[in-house]
Amino acid sequence: MNKPIDPALLEPAIAFADYQRNAELRIDLDAEQRLQQTGGRVGVSRPHESAHLHVAGQAPYIDDIPELAGTLHCALGLSPVAHGRLTGLTLDAVRAMPGVVLVLTAADIPGPNDCGSIVHDDPILADGELRYRGQPVFAVIAKTRDAARRAAALAKEAIGFEPLPALLTAREAHAQAQYVLPPMHLIRSASAGNVEREQRAQAVRKAIAAAPRKLQGTLEVGGQEQFYLEGQISYAIPREDRGMLVHCSTQHPSEMQHLVANALQLDANRVQVECRRMGGGFGGKESQSAPFACIAAVAAARLQRPVKLRVDRDDDFLITGRRHCFSYNYDVGYDDDGRVLACEIDLISRAGHSADLSAPVMTRALCHFDNAYWLPEVAMHGYCAKTNTQSNTAFRGFGGPQGAIAIENILDSIARTLGRDPLEVRKANFYGRDKPQTPYLQTVEDNIIHELTATLEASSGYQARRQAIADYNAASPVLKRGIALTPVKFGISFNVKHFNQAGALVHVYNDGSILVNHGGTEMGQGLNTKVAQVVAHELGVDYERVRVTATDTQKVANTSATAASTGSDLNGKAAQDAARQIRERLAACAAARHGGAPDAVRFANDKVEVNGRTLGFDTVVAEAYIDRVQLWSDGFYATPGLSWDREALQGRPFFYFAYGAAVSEVVVDSLSGEWKLLRADLLHDVGRSLNPAVDIGQIEGAFIQGMGWLTTEELVWQPMDGSRNAGLLMTHAPSTYKIPTANDCPPVFNVTLYEGDNVEDSIHRSKAVGEPPLLLPFSVFFAIRDAVSAVGGHRVDPPLSAPATSEAILRAIRAVQQR
Repeated sequence: MNKPIDPALLEPAIAFADYQRNAELRIDLDAEQRLQQTGGRVGVSRPHESAHLHVAGQAPYIDDIPELAGTLHCALGLSPVAHGRLTGLTLDAVRAMPGVVLVLTAADIPGPNDCGSIVHDDPILADGELRYRGQPVFAVIAKTRDAARRAAALAKEAIGFEPLPALLTAREAHAQAQYVLPPMHLIRSASAGNVEREQRAQAVRKAIAAAPRKLQGTLEVGGQEQFYLEGQISYAIPREDRGMLVHCSTQHPSEMQHLVANALQLDANRVQVECRRMGGGFGGKESQSAPFACIAAVAAARLQRPVKLRVDRDDDFLITGRRHCFSYNYDVGYDDDGRVLACEIDLISRAGHSADLSAPVMTRALCHFDNAYWLPEVAMHGYCAKTNTQSNTAFRGFGGPQGAIAIENILDSIARTLGRDPLEVRKANFYGRDKPQTPYLQTVEDNIIHELTATLEASSGYQARRQAIADYNAASPVLKRGIALTPVKFGISFNVKHFNQAGALVHVYNDGSILVNHGGTEMGQGLNTKVAQVVAHELGVDYERVRVTATDTQKVANTSATAASTGSDLNGKAAQDAARQIRERLAACAAARHGGAPDAVRFANDKVEVNGRTLGFDTVVAEAYIDRVQLWSDGFYATPGLSWDREALQGRPFFYFAYGAAVSEVVVDSLSGEWKLLRADLLHDVGRSLNPAVDIGQIEGAFIQGMGWLTTEELVWQPMDGSRNAGLLMTHAPSTYKIPTANDCPPVFNVTLYEGDNVEDSIHRSKAVGEPPLLLPFSVFFAIRDAVSAVGGHRVDPPLSAPATSEAILRAIRAVQQR
């Protein structure tokens, strides 16, 4: 007979369910009121535009596209060594495998053998040098996918090589000054002013030496696999007159277009790249879709038959890069109140074998080291270490999290050294309200971190809970609780100024239905939903009238990647521009027909009010068509006010800042290192939200994803120890790489949007929400650190690095106990 469940065990789950219901009710009431009063279509919680297809299993991804007759399949032969000189390829056995039609090598690529994003140092297929274990060396094209994979599996026997020494870690490469690009230095000295760089660095060091208190240390923060549910895939279809259509799961269709055209030695106008949706991207499909698109296109052009290249999960792990691992050395001077007076830090990233996006990732890390804090004297040195591993790339946050976590760790250590609450030290270092400048000399004009943090501190009951946790720990010898409140200030825009532009097309058909195309890509984040809302709002029509179609390089050209949290900002503004032009034409037409002034015509609630009459939107559209009024328009947007000197690392790289804060409470088992997140309270600034439901979902997802990076997701390469697996990424499958699951979500998970207009003229005064909330789970890491510190009575600063796996936690506990 089942025992009755203790009601106390259900309280957190009931509280969470009540919170969700109340939040949804508030959103629905707000939306209904706004619709009735203004006819607005933004600021309203709408379901994801493809949600009904997702839940029914009817949303087609690239692998679901019906294959054309004659379609062939591709698989890749991978390097069996971390570093070596390629001495030859013996491919007769591969070609003789059943079903094999063609085997491609680097020599078969018509154009340059390169798919590098910025620096041209990334071969499509290895040629001359084997740079990492898992590098594509040859491509097998066969009648079936299984046949291609079986043939590609002969790579170990087919690839001849002479082994060379390999470097796997960032610190090893840094020690040998092996970098994929020159080091970067961002130095600001309030005392020295704008003198030569080395003089400024010396001034920072003098300030550290003169400080009443000093702290030196190191930190290690691991990388993270994007683990998109849909893996890398491209389907290349030859078209007439040397044309090529590539269906590609990519965040950057225009870059894929240019790289495929380059590989095929074609003009860009002969290459069409299309992407309706991705099953996740998180940055992993910004630049790293390139080799798959290029290889599929080269094979399709060579054979004049469609070719699909879909890698399995293991090969995806082994071939592609991920979030950069970072190592840090820091030297800090501070006062008795915990205020940082001066800081010098080395940030060393594991770039991998090529540059890829390591330069802008490091730039953003340097620009986010300050996070929410005023650092009067700071010298940052960024080193992108060249290693014989996968070339690391974009990942949600794009260096921002790796920069900001370093200062958070420093402040946490300062607080523990002083015996103070880390929140007290954090608040003492906040940017002031007098619009100070960041280390890269951008003025902070929209600082709301004081108000936001104070609001969360009160609503979460932080102070009372900290005292309750201290009482609990005093009475609990094995289980220790910890709590942390951490803030976020995150800059929004691409590092490269010219990427901050977007285009869109809006078509109004003569039945009143509307079709939108823009340069952004939908990867599940709700971009198309928000853009459709913006267009519906601008035209004053029902949301259901608007449909967003696939991203296509033949419709909107020269698009930027859907990245850097700019998708809604850029594409929403471009679509708004196009819709506004159509609305103005319709207003002029309606006024000419029915009298009154065009600027007095009002579009709202699917109706048009003109000169005292109320007409249906479709009626006005039909009249405009008869009057030969253009019912389609293009729109364009370029983010204003940006500037950046990439040599001096100074300027205004960000249009605005997004803010947030989170409180997390954990419990740690000091005997095993196991831990659990008990409660999380999140307050995040999204400006005037375009879609509260989508934004809350993004914040929740980013929090759990970031928590995974900092706690469970550990990347392990086999050391160069002479074993048969030397240099191999050992965590290349779900069996060995642990991402968070639903069971890792806290039983109490409170997410609230911080309301307020963006001070900048963003799309409807909203703020980006893709990347900034990924920094909120810093609170989880530092809550674990707090619990580990409690094991030693808060007398020792815990030596904990990320990811804080149970093994790492146990090592830190042992270190605390032994001091």
